[in-house]
Amino acid sequence: MTVREPTEAETQLIDFTTRIAGIAIERKLAEDQIHFMANHDVLTGLPNRALLEDRLSQALLYAQRYERWVTVVFIDLDNFKLVNDTLGHNAGDVLLKTVANRMVECVRSTDTVVRLGGDEFVIVLFDQPTDVDLISETLQKIRSAIAEPVHLGRHRLRATASIGIANYPKDGTGPDQLLANADAAMYRAKEFGRDNFQFYAPEFNTRAHEKFVLQEELRNALARSEFILLYQPQVDLRSGDVFAVEALLRWKHPTRGMVAPNAFIPTAEETGLIVPIGDWVLHEACRQNKAWQDAGLPPLTVCVNVSARQFREPNLIGRVVNALKDSGLEARHLELEVTESLIMQDVELAVATMNALQGLGVQISIDDFGTGYSSLSALKTFPVARLKIDKSFIRDLAADESDQAVASAVISLGQNLHLRVIAEGVETDDQVAFLRRNNCDEMQGYHFSKPVSALGIAKLLGGERGG
Repeated sequence: MTVREPTEAETQLIDFTTRIAGIAIERKLAEDQIHFMANHDVLTGLPNRALLEDRLSQALLYAQRYERWVTVVFIDLDNFKLVNDTLGHNAGDVLLKTVANRMVECVRSTDTVVRLGGDEFVIVLFDQPTDVDLISETLQKIRSAIAEPVHLGRHRLRATASIGIANYPKDGTGPDQLLANADAAMYRAKEFGRDNFQFYAPEFNTRAHEKFVLQEELRNALARSEFILLYQPQVDLRSGDVFAVEALLRWKHPTRGMVAPNAFIPTAEETGLIVPIGDWVLHEACRQNKAWQDAGLPPLTVCVNVSARQFREPNLIGRVVNALKDSGLEARHLELEVTESLIMQDVELAVATMNALQGLGVQISIDDFGTGYSSLSALKTFPVARLKIDKSFIRDLAADESDQAVASAVISLGQNLHLRVIAEGVETDDQVAFLRRNNCDEMQGYHFSKPVSALGIAKLLGGERGG
């Protein structure tokens, strides 16, 4: 009851209990941090997959009790890998954090934004009214926020996203089912050209299953030697001689028969299987061309298409060197076709890669010319030998004045840049007559020959040699 200083024993007790309290506080903070890290994404600070199921389960219980909806939104950023590959992973991290913050600002505090990993996000919209239009308004708001410009160093870009939506209870009653269905709807959005959102429909799961089966069959197709090459001749419009063939991939499926490329190439590109498949095409085309030469047939160029995924591979040059070395084919008898849109994704990288290929002696051509967006200033820097007019401009060439204008402009452009110009998809005499009148150099299409087997090309070249 009197004012005094603590005794020595009391001071020791205070010191002791303070240390114990400090240890307890540090331990609690560490436990909280560990718990947070276990349930949240390190980069964005958003809840992660571990916390998603708990939040979604709680939302479903509430919706069931009060007859409300829960909306699960699956979001995948479009072409995010391209940002990482061209601007670096730091730029990619900045983009992910920016997009994550924008999505959080678009939803209510009761909703949950989750990062699953990579460029995939899930949003759980809690306690939703049973009105698709109101949900669409929220989604449009999210989509617009994602598309706002992002400054990454000297670069200013707009991100887009493919978005899939599944609603409780119509599209599923459990967390796993809703997530799977929203994921299926997201892939449907990608199939529609990306940068859009799709509500789930039951047929999406059928398509997803078919896609899964296709992926597994593609993985085995190379090992089982189910791929074959057909070759379509390319003809000099002045002399009428066959000077080259384009190697065209086909899949000889054991039960479905011959499968056209547009039925499996997009899946191969998406999964990365296009790299080993493209490598096989390159080796086989070079081997076959050397076999024709060894048989005494007139030498010609074999043209091989290179996909965007292959072109970005750091060891592309090494793969081409190996194909030439293994086959014994001289580099001047190989031409690689790249699309206009592919090389415009990263002009500097494209020019460097094409220069390296040209240094080997390999020729380069631009496929589907006229469908992309290359500038003339960029085009003159490309080390290419040929421009290929896309068949969409050739189809109605005889009657469509717009197609005629495009075709004649490309021919004139090629001549001024000292490039040869070839028209693909030529099928009629009228198309040939127009191309000749406008001094087009070469043609390819059913007018001369459909794609044929290696034996068919040998017979054709043998016939030419015999007159």
